[in-house]
Order: sequence, then structure tokens, then C-alpha cells
Amino acid sequence: MGPRTVVRTLPPAVVARRLAAVAKEFTVPVLPGAEPFLHHGGTTAVLMSHGFTGSPVSVRAWAEHLAEHGHTVSVPLLPGHGTTWRELNRTTWQQWYAALDDELRRLAERADHVFVAGLSMGGALALRLAEEHGSVIKGLVLVNPAVKVEDVRLRALPLLMRVVPALGGIRNDIKLTGQDEGAYDRLPLRALHSQVQGWAQTVADLGRVDQPLLLFRSRVDHVVPASSSALVLSRVSSTDVTEVVLEESYHVATMDNDAPLIFERTVGFLDRIAVTAS
Repeated sequence: MGPRTVVRTLPPAVVARRLAAVAKEFTVPVLPGAEPFLHHGGTTAVLMSHGFTGSPVSVRAWAEHLAEHGHTVSVPLLPGHGTTWRELNRTTWQQWYAALDDELRRLAERADHVFVAGLSMGGALALRLAEEHGSVIKGLVLVNPAVKVEDVRLRALPLLMRVVPALGGIRNDIKLTGQDEGAYDRLPLRALHSQVQGWAQTVADLGRVDQPLLLFRSRVDHVVPASSSALVLSRVSSTDVTEVVLEESYHVATMDNDAPLIFERTVGFLDRIAVTAS
């Protein structure tokens, strides 16, 4: 007879503690202030998205203003954001979109009217949601939406990302002094490459966007060119379109001098479209 194998079963409480310890070891804490924002208000809901390498910090004041006017507002923290740039480099455009898509479905179950809004890459994600969900979304509000950049270095991105994981980041493009959007100080290249691939899908389907659209564009933007907003406006099928040019703000306009204008015009847009859709 060979040696006997003894199988030891740990008590459930011990197993739970060990699993919790392993999970804690691999969980990257969220940076202070980068937590998701959720306010349960009225029957008009707004799903809002922050931008690439950023977090809800960049749109929190915007979200809070809409909440103060009685709206339901949700700002998810997109996967890989609000932690470390290395975590972002492990995520993809599809994961960022899926997080918003899940939240949109939850809001649509409770609200009479659902709008989507976004800053920079968040604007591109909002457009993709509009392309995919059609009449479920009653309108869009975009601030300096990013669907393209005019940087020839992007041509080398598929090769460059195999050589170096990140480059110096682009953050706090804000004219108003004393503001900090809380974005990463490094630009993770694999994640950036995924974002560019997402742009291609979104631009190809812009003709499917027919919802009312309010678009804010900064006259001076050191991150996203004016041609990005122009491309959006030239391709969408929406007939109710308003473009507002911001004279006193840079890229992160939701934290800049023109933020009050963005907030008030958004409230007016939501109220007008919600009444029309009723």
C-alpha cells in the first residue's frame, strides 16, 4: 500500500480571511477625491464621464451643480483611473465604455429622461453611447470632446508602446490658477493606443448620432485641437446642435473660468429637451 494522502480542509472563516488578504494585496487604492459621484434626484438623469488619465475630480463641480438643480447624476470612476498610471495601462477602451454602458442601463431603468455628458475622452465615450443606444439617450453635452489629435508621433505609437510603458503626462491645462484635476503625471502608452482605436470606431459611426447636442469648445486648448470638435459637428446627424466657444478656458474647461457658463447652459439644455421629450 502506498503512502496515504491527507487532505486538510480549512474552516470557512479562515478561508475567507485569507481570500480577503489576497484581494487587499492586489487592490490599488483610489486616490483621495477620485471616488465616483452619485446623486439620486429627479426623473431626469445625467451620466457623466471624465477624461483620459483623469477622474471624477475634473467634472465633480459640474455634477454637483446639476444635482443641486434636482437632477439624478452619476459619474463613474473608469477602470484604471484614479489609482496609478500602471493600472490604466492594464485597461482598454472597451472596459471604460463597458463601465459607462452598465451605469447607463441602470439609470434608464429609473429615469424618464437620460442624458450623457463628457469631458475630453469622456465626450468620445458619450458619443459612442449615443451611437449604440439611440433614443434611450435624449441628449448629449460635450466639453472639448477628443476624437482625434494632430500629433504625428501617434503613428509610431504601436512600436513605441513596446519599448517604453509611458511618457510625460499632459495635465492641468487650465487657465484659472490654483486648480488641479488630479490626472496622472505619466501618459500610459498601451492605454493611449487603445483610446486611439476607440476613436476610429466612434468617428466611423458618428452619423448614427441624432440626439440634441450641446458642445462646448475652448478657443485655446493645448491638448485637443479644434478640429476634433469640428469633426464631430460635421459628421453627426443631429438637427438640434449648439456650439459654444469658450474664450477664457483651456482644455479642462469644467474647472476653468468658463465653468459657470457650462453649468448654467447645461441646466437650460436639460430642462428644454426634457420638456420637449415628455
